[in-house]
Amino acid sequence: MTGEMNLAYDYPLLGAFWTLLWIFLWVMWIFLLFRIFSDIFRDDSLNGWAKAGWSILAVVLPFLGVFVYLIARGKGMGERESHHARARQHAFDSYVREAAGTAKPSAAEELAKLSEIKARGDLTDEEFQRAKGKILH
Repeated sequence: MTGEMNLAYDYPLLGAFWTLLWIFLWVMWIFLLFRIFSDIFRDDSLNGWAKAGWSILAVVLPFLGVFVYLIARGKGMGERESHHARARQHAFDSYVREAAGTAKPSAAEELAKLSEIKARGDLTDEEFQRAKGKILH
């Protein structure tokens, strides 16, 4: 042995691995910060001072602030996220139901209804032809 120490960075593949690992951790950290800030400002149970306090803690002492937030309010983050997801799904479903319920009937449906009215004797032939012309044109 020559007494020379080989570091992991001396090998190109391990150097690339460590670089990718640090990039991955950095991206995860940024994602976690965004997730925490969105949870802070979306939570209706926190008042303005609490939101300001958590935000200042996360900005001034980022590692400690984020970890303390995750320990103190981490379980509630998932519950609040699922509540918001259910609310968004409910709003979407009601919008679809509303849009589908107010859709204009097709010309074939209108003509079928018009034919039924004529068959009952509520329309004359002249009125039927005028209404049919309005539907088709």
